[in-house]
Amino acid sequence: MPSADAGTSSGAITNQNEPGTTLSGHPGLDPAAVAGYSEHPPRLGFFTDTSVCIGCKACEVACKEWNGVPEDGLVLTGMSYDNTADLSATTWRHVAFIEQSDGDGDLRWLMASNVCKHCSEAACLDVCPTGALMRTEFGTVVVQDDICNGCGYCVSACPFGVIGRSEIDGGAHKCTLCYDRLGDGLMPACAKACPTESIQFGPLAELRERAQHRVDDLHAAGQSRARLYGADPADGIGGAGAMFLLLDEPEVYGLPPDPVVTTRDLPRMWRRAAAAAVSLIVAAAVACATGRQ
Repeated sequence: MPSADAGTSSGAITNQNEPGTTLSGHPGLDPAAVAGYSEHPPRLGFFTDTSVCIGCKACEVACKEWNGVPEDGLVLTGMSYDNTADLSATTWRHVAFIEQSDGDGDLRWLMASNVCKHCSEAACLDVCPTGALMRTEFGTVVVQDDICNGCGYCVSACPFGVIGRSEIDGGAHKCTLCYDRLGDGLMPACAKACPTESIQFGPLAELRERAQHRVDDLHAAGQSRARLYGADPADGIGGAGAMFLLLDEPEVYGLPPDPVVTTRDLPRMWRRAAAAAVSLIVAAAVACATGRQ
């Protein structure tokens, strides 16, 4: 995997972790362009249609096998048929089993394969002190294992709780959208393995259009609660590189209803801190001058 400031055939010209490379002030721009790629392919991403997920966990297995991610143990968590519980350093795709009852004894299953959102405005990128997190020419966000120092800043910065620190090597790990496969023109392992095409991969603009058509079809079929999550570029993260079709409120799936990039207010906070520091210095200088008199 190339370093964050390495030139590539796709035209990377700046460090992907350089301050000021987020989408703030660049509404609608592809994050790869903001990151400094003068020429780059269309932004790639995921559309996960939970309405056709069957909970087979083929995506989890394929992800682990391709990326060499350690297994999490085979003991059920007690939360339905689930042995991985959530996304972590050793679970980059997680299939949730959500049981719902209508109160009359009728039960339905909501199954959803969760993954890193590859946010347009990625707080993990903003806070990484080593440049281990980088924006790729495909608009995705990856961790460079050989640069990560395990500080954990990205873990607390992520509004989705996606990134985790490994108990094995101490580093931070998450979905890379199979960056190595993308470079060879292959689709990510999870999408390749999905038997129902619940996980769809491709240019993000095409996926958004396809996702909206799917929602319209479900509404016409009587699924009035069907909605898209992460598809709006005007949301608090500038739109996600991995969007979802949900059949209920985001909270039901363990997703924040209105995610906001956690570093959005940092410039304003620093300005206020600087102003306060200047005020203290001026006050101290005046006090010293007055005391001498």
